[in-house]
Amino acid sequence: MNDITPRAFPAEPRQRKPDWIRVKAPTSAGFAETKALMRRLNLATVCEEAACPNIGECWTKKHATVMILGDVCTRACAFCNVKTGMPRTVDPLEPQHTADAVAELGLEHIVITSVDRDDLPDGGAGQFVKVIEALRRTTPATTIEILTPDFRNKAQSAVEAIVAARPDVYNHNLETVPRLYPTIRPGARYYASLRLLESIKRHDPSIFTKSGVMLGLGEERLEVHQVMDDMRSADIDFLTMGQYLQPTPRHARVAEFVTPDAFGAYAAIARAKGFLLVASSPLTRSSYHAGDDFRALRAAREARLGAG
Repeated sequence: MNDITPRAFPAEPRQRKPDWIRVKAPTSAGFAETKALMRRLNLATVCEEAACPNIGECWTKKHATVMILGDVCTRACAFCNVKTGMPRTVDPLEPQHTADAVAELGLEHIVITSVDRDDLPDGGAGQFVKVIEALRRTTPATTIEILTPDFRNKAQSAVEAIVAARPDVYNHNLETVPRLYPTIRPGARYYASLRLLESIKRHDPSIFTKSGVMLGLGEERLEVHQVMDDMRSADIDFLTMGQYLQPTPRHARVAEFVTPDAFGAYAAIARAKGFLLVASSPLTRSSYHAGDDFRALRAAREARLGAG
C-alpha cells in the first residue's frame, strides 16, 4: 500500500512564517509548461513531492529536479513530505524519459535524486547508473549532479557502480546534527552517511562532493560547527544550508526560524573551514541554482589549484 506512514509527532498547526521565508504562488506559463512535460513523460520531481518553496521560480525558468525510482519512499523521515509505503516496480523507461525531459528543457546542468528504495537489492544504484548513461547519450554536454540516499547496507557496491558512471557532482545530505537523528532521520546513521561521501573521493577525487543540512530543527550552533568539521574531514567540497519548513502538521515542528544574518554567519565560518563553495540562506535547497553553483564550484577548484 502507498499510504503515508503515521509520524511520531502530534498534529499541531504550522507556525506563521517570517517575511523572509515567504514566496509567491507559481502562476507563470513556464511553470505550467514544465509541469505538463513532467506529466507527459511520467516523471516525478522532488520539487513537487517535497513541497519545495522555490518551485515557482525554478519551474518558471524550466529547471526541475527529477526524482527517480518512483514517488513512494521506504522510509518515513520526520522532515520529509514524500509518501511512505510499498514502492511500485522500477520503470524501465524512466532513464530515457529523464534524458528526454532534459533535452526538451535545454538544461546545461541537471540534478537527479530519488526516494529511498531499501526494498531493492542495490538500493536503486543501478537506476542512477542507467539515468547517467541515458543522459550521456542524449545530452552529452549536460553536466550531471546526483543526490542519492545512503544505500543502507549496500553503500560500498552502490558507490562503486555510480562512481564508475562518472557524475560531475555526487550529493548526499546529512540533513541535521547527529543528536537529532533518532527523531528526525531515524532510518539513517550519521557516520554511515559521512563514510559514503568520503568513499566517493577515495574512488574518484575528480568528482565534486556535496552535502546539506537543514537549520531550525533544534540544533545548537556548536553542533553545526562540528558537522562542518566532520564534512571537511570527509573532504566534502560544497555545503548547502537552508531553513527547515514543516510540510504538514504531522511532521516535526520548526524549532526556530533562523535569520538571514545567522545564515550569513554560518556561511562565513564554513568558508573559513575550507569548503570550495557554500550556499547558505533560508530558501537554499540542494538543487536551488545548482547550475550556477556548479560553474562556481568548478571555478573555485581551478583557482585553488592555480594558487597551489
